[in-house]
Amino acid sequence: MKNIFASKWGIVLAGSAIGIIAVLLQFWGNPPNMGLCMACFMRDIAGGLKLHSAAPVQYIRPEIIGILLGATIIAIFKGEFKPRGGSSPLIRLFLGFFAMIGALIFLGCPWRAYLRLAGGDFNAVTGLSGLAAGIYIGTLFIKKGFNLGRAKASQSKMSGYIMPTIMIILLAMLVFNFSKLAFSTKGPGAMHAPLIISLVGGLLVGYFAQRSRFCTIGAIRDIFIIRNYHLLLGASAFTVIAFVLNLILGHFNPGFEGQPIAHNNHLWNFLGMVLSGLAFVLAGGCPGRQIILAGEGNTDSGIFILGMLLGAAIAHNFGLASLPKGVGEFGAAATLIGIGYTLVVGYVMTKRMK
Repeated sequence: MKNIFASKWGIVLAGSAIGIIAVLLQFWGNPPNMGLCMACFMRDIAGGLKLHSAAPVQYIRPEIIGILLGATIIAIFKGEFKPRGGSSPLIRLFLGFFAMIGALIFLGCPWRAYLRLAGGDFNAVTGLSGLAAGIYIGTLFIKKGFNLGRAKASQSKMSGYIMPTIMIILLAMLVFNFSKLAFSTKGPGAMHAPLIISLVGGLLVGYFAQRSRFCTIGAIRDIFIIRNYHLLLGASAFTVIAFVLNLILGHFNPGFEGQPIAHNNHLWNFLGMVLSGLAFVLAGGCPGRQIILAGEGNTDSGIFILGMLLGAAIAHNFGLASLPKGVGEFGAAATLIGIGYTLVVGYVMTKRMK
């Protein structure tokens, strides 16, 4: 049967559906302009597992669980669950690590950058400009032959089920209120939609994103490399529908100052997203796309996600993450180190392929 979401109108439909879900999750309790943020939510999960001690950002986010499991279910049903991986795992781990560092400097992943823009946060313009710059730099390496190596399809099925199994365990711990988990009592971690709504929302996002190949990084990457605007239609629909719903619900608040869970240090908003954009494009997709791929059995994406969790833990334990009042004490240095790492990876893995 033809996949309708692979068409031009299909990707628009998928992006619109994901945008609707994101704004409704905000309406039902998620933080403002943070209905869906892969980086923020994985940071909260890291806190919920006590990998960091920042009390305001600790909660096992059901949306991440739902997105990955939703992708797994539909991939199995459609015969697209194919365990594969094994290409440059440590490089991917640290690409995930630094992608998270950059996102926490800006205070949001690419998905949240679009949602912040749709909510009237003009600081997102600086972040998205940095994101585009980082992606552009990455495409220069790709055009010259950058490659982290071919993923091997000969892996056992067990390897592909590891990430879905982890998500099922996390869900069980959350549902049964496992006493060793940490839960924020104030701050972003304490703001969340009801568990069942968050989980169902995540499952639906997993379905739409898996069928459409929705990717906020690929949307910009494909323009630079092949002048293809297909994925951009999805990202644009996601942003426009979120903007319209914010207007209807009275959640549109235009300006630079006083934006929720944001700061207006333009230099580091820009450079943080340069780092994230470069790391994501070298790894092969935005954080949402990495979660979808992990749900399809891609262990390389699973490694990248673990790198993001590690990055969240280090960022909040050692003063790298930004706060609404500004960039963390060591955030600027970590950003520059991350940009250096990604540039070295791009150069070395391009030269190696030659």
